[in-house]
Amino acid sequence: MSPAAGRWADLGPRLGSAVVMIAVAGFGVGIGGVLFQALIALVCAAMVWELARMTDPARPGAALGLAALTGLAVFADPRLPQMLVLPVLAVPALAGLGLIGRMRGLFAVFAFWIALAGHGFIWVRADLGITGMMWLICVVVATDVAGYFAGKAIGGPKFWPRVSPKKTWSGTVAGWIAAALVATGFVLWAGADSGLIAMSVVMSFASQAGDVAESAIKRRTGVKDSSALIPGHGGFMDRFDGMMGAALFLAVAGQVLGRLPGIV
Repeated sequence: MSPAAGRWADLGPRLGSAVVMIAVAGFGVGIGGVLFQALIALVCAAMVWELARMTDPARPGAALGLAALTGLAVFADPRLPQMLVLPVLAVPALAGLGLIGRMRGLFAVFAFWIALAGHGFIWVRADLGITGMMWLICVVVATDVAGYFAGKAIGGPKFWPRVSPKKTWSGTVAGWIAAALVATGFVLWAGADSGLIAMSVVMSFASQAGDVAESAIKRRTGVKDSSALIPGHGGFMDRFDGMMGAALFLAVAGQVLGRLPGIV
């Protein structure tokens, strides 16, 4: 196999898995409500299972228990009084401090991040509606796709080689440009505020930060992929790390700013 062919060897499985994920996600986003919340809870549970397996593979029972606890906490999120949301979402992370035997601090930090990101997804769908959810997804997917192709085709200097050796500056900047183009589409054809363009570029960076954070976990734990659950993509953390970063950013920005640029 030539070097050029090898560079694109994972494209087929990656596209096939992407089609399935887009179909499932599209159905869930379109229906919303309890079904969407359950879908987000399951994804968060899967990611915490992967995280526990990476940090302490000798305790598979603990991984399953912490995953179930995370799923329940995220699913309960929209049904809780506001003052209880953060404490409940923190329960799986705190439980991990007692159940995980190694790298327990690392587990606790990222388990809480995953639960908060789940809260962010549910908040975006409930408060910004289907249009807001599609904006988030389109920005993150465009960032990922543009970064993938630009990084493969252009290459060049690495963004942060010690943490994520495959990511390049060309892919990073291409992701920002793609996010701005997606936002421009929403401005021109969906009547969104022009401020959405700047917000989308920052959200693109947040999604890339989520990607880099997950790469740091894998380097610390010495694994290539978080799991092998999704062909061509690795695990759920490998696929949804950028989405988690973007969703958490939007939830925090909504709280801090009080209002996000209109998208309808």
